[in-house]
Amino acid sequence: MTAQGGPREPVGDQAASALRRAVLAAARETRQNRLAERHERLAAETGLPFHRSMAETHRKVAARHRAAARLQEAFARRAALWSSDRGARPLFMTEVADACGTRSAALTLVGADLGQLAVAASDRLARQAQDVEYVLGDGPAREAARGRLVVAAHGADVEQRWPGYGVGLAGLGLSAVVAVPLTAPSGCFGALTVFDPRPGLAEEGVLDEVAAALADGVLLGADAEADLYGGADLRAVVHQAAGVLSEQVRCSVSDALELIKARAFAGGESAESVAERIVSGELRLPPGPFGVD
Repeated sequence: MTAQGGPREPVGDQAASALRRAVLAAARETRQNRLAERHERLAAETGLPFHRSMAETHRKVAARHRAAARLQEAFARRAALWSSDRGARPLFMTEVADACGTRSAALTLVGADLGQLAVAASDRLARQAQDVEYVLGDGPAREAARGRLVVAAHGADVEQRWPGYGVGLAGLGLSAVVAVPLTAPSGCFGALTVFDPRPGLAEEGVLDEVAAALADGVLLGADAEADLYGGADLRAVVHQAAGVLSEQVRCSVSDALELIKARAFAGGESAESVAERIVSGELRLPPGPFGVD
């Protein structure tokens, strides 16, 4: 993954890489469908439940590859048409949001302690919403990853479920959220979150399919594109600042990280903004509860 503001692969190369991955994903879908057809024939011939179960499994895997192929192809098409005079660079997460049928979507990768390691967003609104969760350490993505289940809330339920996060979300003009865990055989490693989805989206299975495609066909595996074509930001500057601050105020790195988050929350800014000022030497925080005596 690339740190925020780090060098990125040229868009033309990204388009070619995405198209290659789309072709590979489509080929994997075809193979899985053929295996499913074989087991369906055997199920019809033998009546054995084993073959019916295997056919269903292969169809599900095929659907994941199909969704991954569509995401990669859509991004490749957008990237191939982009030029520097046409505005901001295309983001892979824009295609994810479109596939989910929503305007704003964010993806977070988490560590064993459920702390955010990286974030990618379709737009500024989604990124701001995810920053609120990061600063507070509480919200739908964290809950989805912890419980390995779909989490959904709207209206007053958002604030009741996550008081601080709910206030922050409302402040951004958002009123509903759905988060789906990203899972692998080794466990859960993140979550896909969509904001202000259409009614009933959480029950339609679309988000589950997109999340599975991201986990199996994009983020993990031999042909992974873990940084989402430069769109995923490590929170490296925050951890760098935590190291700097821990030396300044003589506390643990984890305590320094909490100080940065508290300062960000109190000041209504992102943790990255506070961290950048600490690293540059512009800001020095005394060891008070919000970075003030």
